[in-house]
Amino acid sequence: MFLSSLISPAIVLVLYMVFLSNVYKGSFERNLPELVKLSEEVVNGFVAGQLVSSLIAVTCVTVGFSTNFMMVQDKANRTISDINVTPVKSNIVALSYYFASIVATLIVCFVTLGLGLIYLAVAGWYLTAVDVLLLFVDVIILSLFGTALSSVIHFFLSTQGQISVVGTVVGVCYGFLCGAYMPMSEFGEGLRDVMTFFPGTYGTCLVRNHAMNGAIEAISDELTTQFNNEALTAEVVKEFQDAFDLNIYFLDNKVSTPVMYGVIIGVIVLLVGLYVLFNFLKAKNPNFGVIKKKSKKSKEKTENVELTDSLKDAESVVEVVAEDNADVEITEKTEVDGVENTTDQSQE
Repeated sequence: MFLSSLISPAIVLVLYMVFLSNVYKGSFERNLPELVKLSEEVVNGFVAGQLVSSLIAVTCVTVGFSTNFMMVQDKANRTISDINVTPVKSNIVALSYYFASIVATLIVCFVTLGLGLIYLAVAGWYLTAVDVLLLFVDVIILSLFGTALSSVIHFFLSTQGQISVVGTVVGVCYGFLCGAYMPMSEFGEGLRDVMTFFPGTYGTCLVRNHAMNGAIEAISDELTTQFNNEALTAEVVKEFQDAFDLNIYFLDNKVSTPVMYGVIIGVIVLLVGLYVLFNFLKAKNPNFGVIKKKSKKSKEKTENVELTDSLKDAESVVEVVAEDNADVEITEKTEVDGVENTTDQSQE
C-alpha cells in the first residue's frame, strides 16, 4: 500500500501534464482581457503552479486515507485481536495507528512535492525560498488534516467493502469539493458558497497562493510595463486571483491567510480530539462504534418470542370472550327464571 501510494502521485502528475495542462492553459487564456499580452514563459509558469498545487492539495488528503486503511484492514482480518491480547494499552495502539499514518503520508507527500518542484523548474520557476518553505508547511498541515479526518471516519469501518466505498467517494469527490480539480469560479454561486464551508477549500487556497504567487508577481510586472498604469494592473491581477481561487470569499468577505491557517489547524485539533474521545469510549465500552448484525439464531429466537407473545395474547382474548359469554348465559338464565316466577305468581 505504501509503494502504490508512493507511485500514484507520479502517475497523476504525468496525467496532469499530458491531459490537463492544455485545459488549464486554455482556461487561463480565456480569463485574459483582449488587450493583455503575456509571455509564454509566464503563462507556462502560472499553469504549472496551478497543476502542482492541485496535485498537492488532493494528494495530502487521499494518501492520508490510503495509509490509514491499514487500521480498518486489521479489524477486517482480525489482526487487531492479536494486538489486543498483548499488554499494550488500547489508547497506545490507537495513537500508534495515527502517528504511523502521519509518517507514511508525509513521506509520500514530500516526494510528491519534490516531483512538483522539479516540474516547476522545467516549466517556469518563479518561486522564492519563502514560497518553497511555506509549501512544505502546507504539506505538513494538509497531511495532518487528511490523517485526522480519515482516522475519525475509519474508526467506524470494519469491512473491506466499507473501505472500497469510502476510498472511491473520497478519491472522486474530494478534489471537486475543495476546488482542486476545477476553480471555484467555474461553479455556480450557490455551490461556491457551500464549498467555502469545507476546510479543504482553504488548504487548497493556501497551496495555490504559495505555488503561484511568484507567477502572479511576474504577470503584474509585465502588465505594469505594458499599461504603465498601476491601478489597471492591480485590477487585472485581482481578477486573476479571484478566477483561480487565490482569493476566497466567505459570505462576500475575503478570507485572509492567517484565518485560513486558523481554520485548518482548528479543524485538525477538533478531529484529533474526536478520535481520542472515540477511543476513550471504546476502551470503556468495547461495543462502541460497532454495528451489530443479528445472527440467524437470534432472529429465529426473536420470531419465536414474538409468536409466543401473540399466542398468549390470543389466549387472553379467548378467556375474556368466554367469561363474557358465561356472564351473558347467567344473565339470560336469571331473566328467564324471573319471568317464570312472575308467571306462576300471576296464575296463583
